[in-house]
Formats: sequence, C-alpha cells, structure tokens
Amino acid sequence: MTRSLAEVGLSVKRLQMHHHRSANAALAPLDISIVQWDALRHLSQNPDASLHDLAQLTFQTDQSFGTLAGRLLDRGLIERVPGPGRAVRHRLTPHGEQVREAGQALLNEVLERTFRVLGPSELEIFDGFLLRLLNGTGA
Repeated sequence: MTRSLAEVGLSVKRLQMHHHRSANAALAPLDISIVQWDALRHLSQNPDASLHDLAQLTFQTDQSFGTLAGRLLDRGLIERVPGPGRAVRHRLTPHGEQVREAGQALLNEVLERTFRVLGPSELEIFDGFLLRLLNGTGA
C-alpha cells in the first residue's frame, strides 16, 4: 500500500515532535530546553554571529531570540561582548559551554535510540534522502 504525501509529511512531523519531546525530557536535569540548548549550540558554532543571524539559525524572530538571549544571560550561560560599531554580540560563558556539552551528550542518546533501528548503510541512505529533499526546497 502506497502512503500519500500527506501521510509521509505527517510522519516526518511526528518524528520531529518525538525528538523535541524526548530532547526536552533528556535536558530537564540540566534545567534547559531544546530551544535554549539549540541557541547555545549555534552560539558555539557561530561565535561572531549577530542576534539576527542567530534568530534565523534557530528558526525564531529577532524579538523571540532577543528574549531567549536575555534568559540565557540571566542564567549565566552567555555574555554580551562588544561587536563592530554599536553592535552587540553574544558568546558562551564557560558554564554555558559546559551545559552545551552535557546537553549534546544527552541529545546524542535520544538520537541514538531513534536511529538504532537503521543499520549504518540505511542511515547513510536516509541522510542522503533528507539532504536531497532539503536541497530541492532551498531550505
């Protein structure tokens, strides 16, 4: 039986939501959400990024990311640093880097639980399909 495109799309969304819920549960002992961890990850990978760039990387509006950055500042996970001109940049504090690393380990466990049903070659093929789909959409 061939599934409709709508059903396939819904399966993609269900897997995403499963990962989101599982990630939040796994990150709870660190007192951080997947959205907060993702911000830390992008700050680590893009240390000179503007707030606008970070908002785009995390699929948020500038205002939403600004609010999130304020929360991360209050918790001592990031700090503000001067940028070019009047720009303000953000970077991880040592504590923020520790939380990011600990969160990465927890998220790796979540993803391993999901993807362990695929063998290495199947995972490579699945990844190839995802990349083809993303490249075809311009995402």
